[in-house]
Amino acid sequence: MAYNRPSGGFQTPTPAVLNLIILNVIVFVAQITFGGLDGESKVTDLFALHHYKSDVFGVQQIITHMFMHGSFMHLFFNMFALYTFGAMIERMWGPKKFLIFYFVCGIGAAIVQLASYAYSYRMLDSMVMNYDQVNQYQEMLRMNATVGASGAIMGVVAAFGYLFQNVEMMIIPIPIPIKAKWAVLGIIAIDVFSGIAGRPGDNVAHFAHIGGALTGFLIVYFQSRNNVTRY
Repeated sequence: MAYNRPSGGFQTPTPAVLNLIILNVIVFVAQITFGGLDGESKVTDLFALHHYKSDVFGVQQIITHMFMHGSFMHLFFNMFALYTFGAMIERMWGPKKFLIFYFVCGIGAAIVQLASYAYSYRMLDSMVMNYDQVNQYQEMLRMNATVGASGAIMGVVAAFGYLFQNVEMMIIPIPIPIKAKWAVLGIIAIDVFSGIAGRPGDNVAHFAHIGGALTGFLIVYFQSRNNVTRY
């Protein structure tokens, strides 16, 4: 995915975007070093986002899960999206405002994901369990953890689609340019459909994506509806 820039060529990374990419790469290396790609690792227990009823849930996970990734390709595509969409927004807002926006979107994504956990496990949560069943349930909650910057980045993507609606984008394999507003709506629609469908084997946190995108859209909508030109 890319967009057409009037000046041509690749854009230069902005300070906040560049530092976020570096930090995510450092954390990924630390995950590999300390076994954090394994769902049963202490690193995952401490820093991935778990159901709030899990024995390993911690409030810090609302932030720390944003810097963890499940694989190199997971990291690569997230950082590519951050680089692609984040730099133009940071140039418009400045690093401080962009970072605040990024983290608020990530927190919004985490809250929606926790709500998704609560809904998905509502039947089990209401059951009376014996000791062995409780242990099995806790192990299941431990294994179903969320990692990745995708929620925060979806907020950035949604903001880009609103602020730069008419910027043309090339999306592989579609052979013609698509305006940002339609491309972003398509991406979000796919997440909504996939989240509702709940296909077996789908390990993507679609509702975290939706939460991040919704948070990002609401922020830019209410702060800019009266005084910002959308490009």
